[in-house]
Amino acid sequence: MEGQNISDVIERYLKTILADSEHIEIRRSEIANLFDVVPSQINYVIKTRFTIQNGYLVESKRGGGGYIRIEKVNLLDDIDVLNSLIKVIGTSISERDAVSIIQTLYDENVVSRREADLMVVAIDKSTYSISDRQLEDALRANILISLLNRLRYES
Repeated sequence: MEGQNISDVIERYLKTILADSEHIEIRRSEIANLFDVVPSQINYVIKTRFTIQNGYLVESKRGGGGYIRIEKVNLLDDIDVLNSLIKVIGTSISERDAVSIIQTLYDENVVSRREADLMVVAIDKSTYSISDRQLEDALRANILISLLNRLRYES
């Protein structure tokens, strides 16, 4: 485990549990106690590692009987998930988030290695050769949404 931070360890733990079922329900405080961290650390892991871009739906219920439900989803089998993903992209997306989406598509066998590589080239900042970051992120969003829509109609 040398070289791994606590977020990596918590992520791996949750993914291991998730591998045995279609979804998990956790209590933030219980996981925090298990790893001897503050509950906000669990929030951080969930918000950064279990996103729709990475192929996860997260639902939380607050209060005494509250829980966090994490569900692994197949991005293109469920049209609502794909629509949610497109909504998350919106009119602007960073290169890092776009690559994360493409990685998930590859991990889920939605696209081949070659297709993923081509998608990454299409959204890479060096492809645009412009110095306006807002324009760059807007172009990237348009391209990625177009690619996702094309995949939707082929699947």
